[in-house]
Amino acid sequence: MSSFVIEGGHRLSGEIRPQGAKNEALEVISAVLLTAEPVTITNVPEILDVQNLIALLQGMGVSVERGAKGEYTFTANHVNEFYIRSADFVAKCARLRGSVLVVGPLLTRFGSAFFPKPGGDKIGRRRVDTHIEGFMRLGAKCAYDTAKRAYSLSSGRSMKGCYMLLDEASVTGTANIIMAAVLAEGTTTIYNAACEPYVQQLCKLLTAMGAQIEGIGSNLLTIHGVERLHGATHRILPDMIEVGSFIGMAAITQSELTIKDVCWEQLGIIPECFRRLGVKLEQRGDDIWIPSQQSYEIESFIDGSIMTLADAPWPGLTPDLLSVLLVVATQCKGSVLIHQKMFESRLFFVDKLIDMGAQIILCDPHRAVVIGHDHKISLRANRMTSPDIRAGIAMLLAAMSAKGTSTIDNIEQIDRGYEDIESRLSALGAHIERI
Repeated sequence: MSSFVIEGGHRLSGEIRPQGAKNEALEVISAVLLTAEPVTITNVPEILDVQNLIALLQGMGVSVERGAKGEYTFTANHVNEFYIRSADFVAKCARLRGSVLVVGPLLTRFGSAFFPKPGGDKIGRRRVDTHIEGFMRLGAKCAYDTAKRAYSLSSGRSMKGCYMLLDEASVTGTANIIMAAVLAEGTTTIYNAACEPYVQQLCKLLTAMGAQIEGIGSNLLTIHGVERLHGATHRILPDMIEVGSFIGMAAITQSELTIKDVCWEQLGIIPECFRRLGVKLEQRGDDIWIPSQQSYEIESFIDGSIMTLADAPWPGLTPDLLSVLLVVATQCKGSVLIHQKMFESRLFFVDKLIDMGAQIILCDPHRAVVIGHDHKISLRANRMTSPDIRAGIAMLLAAMSAKGTSTIDNIEQIDRGYEDIESRLSALGAHIERI
């Protein structure tokens, strides 16, 4: 197990470019299983979760060629159908959250798939009902295999399109069902579909591969099934979670920073949420410039009530940034209610921030009130353990702002979502050492 040792109190300066989007990468890389022809994907983030998914595909028999950094060509023309039904394959899938996305492609192309309870962040319940119910609507049969400890799905390669209303706008659930539907017979209509940029990008790749999808960018998708898909080339968007993390990093360290090539039109409400905390930022072409500020004052609502930042389905605020916004708020002027609606364990890391001197009231598993210090009182250095990707980066922000030297253990969690983060931040003036 590795750790970060962070000497806090240093201001940052310069430019930084976000990596490719982690969540999009997991979706589009899984989509290569839908065709026997080569699919080239660029701007792939070379982070732990993505590397593990690529290794899983290689184990299945997918040919993987790495070109320039972040460029991969996948050819799934010799998938080992015996292996994808094996206990070893199921065990590997269970350890990797992103593996859930290979189920839809395997089911529609090869006629069967196993669905183990996926691994990943321990941030609360992450049910898989939406995925399985969607597959069953398309004609798959489902049974629980006690030996493999996984759901066994079979379609006989005869999926049929239908109308379905999803019980929740699940991003991975929507992506999985879309991938299963593109090769199904007839027309599939998905209402209450997730419409995050990740899903839009997946649909654009599938369309380039020959799929027929209408309503991209909305919560009503119509998919006309085709007999086969062909190869294509796709570029992954910049990671909006990393963009938000860098905005928060500039704010909490009172630094001037330029974030390059952010694909502004895909950031949604993210810049506005930081503005509500008093963070000034400016769009310069496709870059974001954040000036150094002495004070950040949290807005109130028009009637004077306390500002609330809450996650919501796109185009609402992504839940992946609430941890970062919470940490930034500890050094703003004023108070804010952070409402994490989706996951009931994601706010439990705030006890470490309270140990560092932050004024936070954890109301319940979903809500926390933050009373900002307005940079009048610095956070204190602390030793912490990262429980998940987003809490880990939030702890890193807190440590960079704190007086003294902090240690963050279990940073493999951060590595799952952020590529070579210590080197990239050290180039801006941060003092971070990996041990």
